[in-house]
Amino acid sequence: MSLLVIFASLAIGVSIPLAWWALSGPRSPSEAAAKNLSMGINPSTNMRETRLTLSASQRVISPLNAKFAERGRRITPSGMRESLERRIQLAGLQDTWPADRVYATKALCGGIGVIIAALLIFSSPTGLVILASITIAAILYFAPDLLLHSRGSDRQGLIQKQLADVLDQITVCVEAGLSFDGAVQRVTATGSGPLPDELGRSLQDIQLGTSRAISLERLLDRTNVKDLRTFVHTFNQAERFGIPVAQILRVQSSEIRLKRRQHAEEQAMKLPIKLVFPTVLFILPALFVVVAGPAAIRAIEAFSQS
Repeated sequence: MSLLVIFASLAIGVSIPLAWWALSGPRSPSEAAAKNLSMGINPSTNMRETRLTLSASQRVISPLNAKFAERGRRITPSGMRESLERRIQLAGLQDTWPADRVYATKALCGGIGVIIAALLIFSSPTGLVILASITIAAILYFAPDLLLHSRGSDRQGLIQKQLADVLDQITVCVEAGLSFDGAVQRVTATGSGPLPDELGRSLQDIQLGTSRAISLERLLDRTNVKDLRTFVHTFNQAERFGIPVAQILRVQSSEIRLKRRQHAEEQAMKLPIKLVFPTVLFILPALFVVVAGPAAIRAIEAFSQS
C-alpha cells in the first residue's frame, strides 16, 4: 500500500468525527426551556435526556481534552511543567490557553507525530527516513512550546516599547493631581496593549485588598522586562522612604527612553556586520556572473576557435 493511500485513509477517518461534531450543535434555548417546563414537578431526572441536551463539544470534546491533558501532563517532566506555565504567563494566555489545554495540544500533536513517523518508517525503513521521522515527531510535540515562546517574546518586546510612553502618561496624571492608582486607572482605561492590561490586573489586585508593593511584584512575575523590573523596585523603595512619586516617574521615564535610544543605536551599528554575510553569499556571486560572465564566455569562444 502506498503512502498516499495511507494518508488519504487517515484523512477520511479523521473527517468523519469532525463532520459529526460540526453538525450536532447544542440544543436551542427555547427547546430546552420548553422541555424543562413540560417536566412539571416530577422529581425524577433522566440522566440520558439531560446528557443529550448538551452540545457535542461538551459531551465528546471536553472529556477527550481532559484525557489528552492528563496524558500530556504525565509525559512532561516536572521541570518542563514549570517552564511551560511560565511561558503561558509571559504570552498572556492564562485565560484562553491554560496549562491543561496546552498539555492536551502537546499530547495530540505528539500522537500525530508518532503516527506519521510510524507510517514513514513502515513505508521506507531506511536510516534517513527513520531520522527524519523522529525529527518530525519531536517538532510536532514541541510545536506548542515554540509557539508559546514566540508569542511571549513578541509580547515582552511590545511591553518594552510601551513602557516609556505609559510612564509618561502616568507622570502627567500624577503631576495633574491624581494619585498613582488613579493615574494607572486612567492609563488602563484609555490605553491598549499588554502593558495597560497587566497594569489593570495589578490595579484590580490593589482594589481587592492586596498591597501595592505585592501587586507590583506579581506584575513582575507575569512579565520578563528588565526595565520594568528596575522601575518597580525603584518605585517600591521610593514609596517606602517617602520620595515623591512624580519625581521617580519622571527620572525612570527619561532613563528608559535613553536606554531605548541607545539600544536602537546599537542595533544600527550591528547592521553593517549583519549585511556582510548576505552580501558575500548572495549579492556578490550574482554580481560576478553579470560582470565577468560575458568576458568569460568570449574568452572561452576565443580559445575554442584558436
